[in-house]
Amino acid sequence: MRAVIFTGGRIEDYEPLKKYVKQEDLIICADSGIHHALKMGVIPHLVVGDMDSVTEEDRGKICEYNIKLYTFPKEKDFTDTELALEAALKKGVREAVLLGGLGDRPDHSLANIFLMVNFKKKGIDLMLAGVNWEMFIIDGVREIEGKRGQILSLIPLTPEVRGIKTAGLYYPLRGETIPMGASRGISNVFTEDRAVVKVEQGLLLAVKVLGC
Repeated sequence: MRAVIFTGGRIEDYEPLKKYVKQEDLIICADSGIHHALKMGVIPHLVVGDMDSVTEEDRGKICEYNIKLYTFPKEKDFTDTELALEAALKKGVREAVLLGGLGDRPDHSLANIFLMVNFKKKGIDLMLAGVNWEMFIIDGVREIEGKRGQILSLIPLTPEVRGIKTAGLYYPLRGETIPMGASRGISNVFTEDRAVVKVEQGLLLAVKVLGC
């Protein structure tokens, strides 16, 4: 099962994000993510959170559309986004797209990025997507669709990533090891409409820039 999760981060243009929402998806909103979903014309199946940043108008829409609501106290050990992902996991979701995951709070943005690692271990392949970018985890072999000239950055998420091999990118990697904190993998470029990245050990964060 696949889910789309709306969070309360910045979304500057809804139109390019509509491609990520499919009819068969489970739609979950983390707290004020309900605002983004409704603005996109999407009625979610579930809203999860402490409701501290949901407007009265959006609260009314939750009741009007009879949307299921899981509420939590404001003082809690998990972010609303993590709680939304836990709800998705319990419903059998194995693939998810997170929209609105980055914004003006760098702490929340970083936490959402690292949720990809947490939920990869739990069995959800999570992708964060924005108007002009996608980011996801690579922990083995992955084929990545793209266009010639698009940027693909590869960033270590573990102390080091060993045995990185690439094909279809301008700057090839041939089994190199890259430590966390190094910028070696930033701003590579698609030379074909498909790239392949292989990792022998460790986790890479892949960031594909769509508009180049």
